[in-house]
This record gives sequence, C-alpha cells and structure tokens, in this order.
Amino acid sequence: MRKLVYYVGSSIDGFIAGPDGSVDFFPMGDDILEHILSEYADAVPTHVRKVVGIDPENTRFDTVVMGRATYDPALREGITSPYRHLRQYVVSRSIAESPDPTVEIVADDPVGRVRRLKQEEGKGIWLAGGARLAGTLLPEIDELIVKIYPVVAGSGVPLFSGGFAPTQFELTASRVFDSGAAIMTYARK
Repeated sequence: MRKLVYYVGSSIDGFIAGPDGSVDFFPMGDDILEHILSEYADAVPTHVRKVVGIDPENTRFDTVVMGRATYDPALREGITSPYRHLRQYVVSRSIAESPDPTVEIVADDPVGRVRRLKQEEGKGIWLAGGARLAGTLLPEIDELIVKIYPVVAGSGVPLFSGGFAPTQFELTASRVFDSGAAIMTYARK
C-alpha cells in the first residue's frame, strides 16, 4: 500500500504560508536547498526541475494531491500543470473544469479518492497542501515531513486547519542544517 506523505515547509510557529498565501518570507539557505533538490526533487515544479538539471526520474513520489490555494500560484503564472512529472489531483469545489488534461479536479470526497490512490501500485503520494485539505486528510496521512525554517510568522496559514482531532505521530528522523532550518520526519503512531 502506498503512503500519503504531507511534505511541507513551515515557520517555527507552525505556519505554511502568510495570511495572503505567500511563502517568500521563508529563508532558504543553500544547505537546505541542496538537500531539497537531491532528496525531494519530485516535489520541485517541473519547469524548475528542468532549469536546475534534476533527473527526470521520480524516486519518492509519483502523485501529488493539493488544494485550490496551493494550485492557484501556478495558475496565476499561466502554468496549468505545475508538476507534469507527477499525477496531479487538485481538490476544489470552485474549479468546474480542469484547465489542463494532466490535472484531475476532485470536487467531492477527497478522503475516498486518496484511499483509492493508496490502494494502487506505485510510489508515494505527496500531499502538497493546504491547511484545510491537510485537516480533511489527516486520517489518511501516513507520514509528515516538515521543513522548519528559522522564522516566526506570527499569523498565516497553519499546518492543519479543521476540527480538534489529536493524532499521534512518532519522530522517525531529524536533520538540522547550518542555516538554522531543520527537517523533521514523523510516522503515524
């Protein structure tokens, strides 16, 4: 069975984006950037992969699930298929029709869709965000990989949004970088 992995960047105080959805306030040290490009290249947008010379073969993920707010920045730039190297699912009730044949819109029952994806053969399923979708899919998340950047945001989009649902995870790996960033990996307990 495939795993659903919530791989996401966060501020020290648990925000994945600013109140306006921006992420440009996260300090990106060369050390963590190098690590991301080598270990999590599947989560780098296709057009960026080409520029930085990332091998086109996927090693960790072959599918991405994202919410509308996570998909919107690419759309604003005219990119209708930001992760062309992955199977792409956008959970949205407001997008009536996909703007790209390689992107499937999931209007209803994202939990059921993820459960079916997990039953298929293949690599991991990357949950790219956002907070409401992560809250909805929390029962299906098998692993959390959180890049913690050395910045306090104060407010913004939290890691999870939804009802009170304490869910235990176990720390399975951690790495701290000289730039002050850290990557924490947790498995569902």
